[in-house]
Amino acid sequence: MAKQENPDDQEYKARSVALRLLARREHSRAELSLKLRQRKIENGVIERVLDDYEAEGWLNDDRFADVYARQRMDLGYGPLRIQAELQQRGVHRTPDCVDERDDNDWSEMAIRLRVKRFGGTNIRDDWEEKARQARFLTRRGFAADHIEAALDFVDPEDGLF
Repeated sequence: MAKQENPDDQEYKARSVALRLLARREHSRAELSLKLRQRKIENGVIERVLDDYEAEGWLNDDRFADVYARQRMDLGYGPLRIQAELQQRGVHRTPDCVDERDDNDWSEMAIRLRVKRFGGTNIRDDWEEKARQARFLTRRGFAADHIEAALDFVDPEDGLF
């Protein structure tokens, strides 16, 4: 038998709000907890509801981390930025899709991003432009060796050797 709706029932409110949020997109446990606290729901009720949702498989930080990391990688973000954003969202483990990539994969990703944004011209002697592009790649979350590989890359189709 379904539970009767009572607008004053904190547990009912927590369950319905959390389920609505999870129906839209994956959330981390910390994100959901924060959103429920913002709605003035008691901590004990929040913890109980989130424990139940984890047991049901509806809430899973590992799944959230993988989905989030893949989305950010598709948008051209590097491993450092992805890990930092996940930590801000309460997930303190590195997703498999980030761990599986080696430095060459990340360097290739940084090269593709640089070529897409700035072109693949030779900038080895243009320190100002090199610094500008390096700052961009740093903000995107790439490590120094990934950035160095991207800045050293020269696209042969540009014809500027």
